Amino acid sequence: MQSRALLGLEAAPVTVEVHLANGLPSFTLVGLADVEVKEARERVRCAIQNAGLEFPNNKRITVNLAPADLPKDSGRFDLPIAMGILAASGQVDAQRLAGHEFAGELSLSGELRPVRGSLAMAMARATSPGAAQTRLVLPQASAHEAALVPGTQVYGASHLLDVVMACLPEGGTLPEGAEAGTAGWSRIEPAPPSSAARAAQFDLSDVKGHAAAKRVLEIAAAGGHSLLMTGPPGSGKSMLAHRFAGLLPPMTAQEALESAAVASLAGRFRPGDWMQRPTAAPHHSASAVALVGGGSPPRPGEISLAHHGVLFLDEFPEFSRAALEALREPLETGHITIARAARRSEFPARFQLIAAMNPCPCGHHGSRLHACRCSPDQVARYQGRLSGPLLDRLDLHIEVPAISAQELLEAPASEPSAAVRERVESARRLATDRQGHANQALAGAQIDRHVQLEPAASTLLQKAAARFGWSARSTHRTLKVARTIADMAASPTVQSAHVAEAMQYRRVSPATGTAGSH
Repeated sequence: MQSRALLGLEAAPVTVEVHLANGLPSFTLVGLADVEVKEARERVRCAIQNAGLEFPNNKRITVNLAPADLPKDSGRFDLPIAMGILAASGQVDAQRLAGHEFAGELSLSGELRPVRGSLAMAMARATSPGAAQTRLVLPQASAHEAALVPGTQVYGASHLLDVVMACLPEGGTLPEGAEAGTAGWSRIEPAPPSSAARAAQFDLSDVKGHAAAKRVLEIAAAGGHSLLMTGPPGSGKSMLAHRFAGLLPPMTAQEALESAAVASLAGRFRPGDWMQRPTAAPHHSASAVALVGGGSPPRPGEISLAHHGVLFLDEFPEFSRAALEALREPLETGHITIARAARRSEFPARFQLIAAMNPCPCGHHGSRLHACRCSPDQVARYQGRLSGPLLDRLDLHIEVPAISAQELLEAPASEPSAAVRERVESARRLATDRQGHANQALAGAQIDRHVQLEPAASTLLQKAAARFGWSARSTHRTLKVARTIADMAASPTVQSAHVAEAMQYRRVSPATGTAGSH
């Protein structure tokens, strides 16, 4: 019997071996099984008996999950263990089980319950040798997820008897008393993925004013850049952030599969979210483990659930220092490695960070509508919660000022998200045709090769870097933002005007009070 164990997004193959022997009746399960797997003994026993099948109570049953040094968890091994016992006792044809992989949790009545990570299992199966000849048998809900992976044969079943009926010996029938709900499992055909964008719940046209902030949102979407918005309470930072995902280009099929696989691993995949960029918005009380992942066994965190989507962190300085500092490596690398004594797991985490913060504890520092009641020391301590290395990794910094009631009522109609998204797609297409990915992912020699900086723009950038004491990272991030601004203007080269605009977005740092030093 074949199945798979999940180690992060990796689905390692597992062989389920069952041996029946004479002797004192017992049911032993070996192979580095976690508590949930060991509890399968009682679930499998009850499921087989309540389905009207015969459980070998008078035998010494030994179940081995190989390889022995691979950790196994969750109830996904219930179905392969049950089928192994039925095959060993001659109730199903063992030959018919060949070329199949099974996973599913059994209820006490024999019904099959969904399992986490079915997409990851199907993706691993699709890249394994002989994928076209191997069938993946899963509970119905999990099978519909797995069928989204091209090149896989996925079969869905609702009950243990559905699987048994498909594996009976030639001419065999179910024993008297077994209730057959169907004629066996059924082939699940993948629903044609729709690339049509779902009706947006939030549209940029809802936001009045804030032309500068909308411009920065467009730049961030076009280049894949991270963004920090600073402003008083009620100025519209959250409104802008919640509408950011609607500006991003549609997902590719591969991006959709990777994003859905992480959601499936966390048990959060919903068919209605297919081809929709995810937005994760954890509360500021979230721990570092909740944010970047961890636990035993390791589970993906919010940054991985936002893979190929948006991670919105409101009240940015209110997050714990450990949680914020844990974001530094994923922002650079696009993945997170969770290392524990027993195992090591790697999760993808290529997300766009949109952060929002107040400028001080009361929120009105620098506001023209309300007086700030915080002392300079309180303002400095509050802004100092964000470290320089973290701020250095944020490409764009923008102030979102409060708008008066008169300005709000007199503001003209705003541009809808669809119009902005068309421009974003055009700019992103230029970058992809040129270098194969968004500008934010440019690194090393790619920056020199693809930015194409004009001499006057190069001189301007050198003067700014020397004056403000920019680090090499700050200079490179300014270059990448300038390249995005040039793409939005359909310019093959980066000109002085593009660099000058990019410099505005690396201006005074909230933490240090010095331009671009971070």
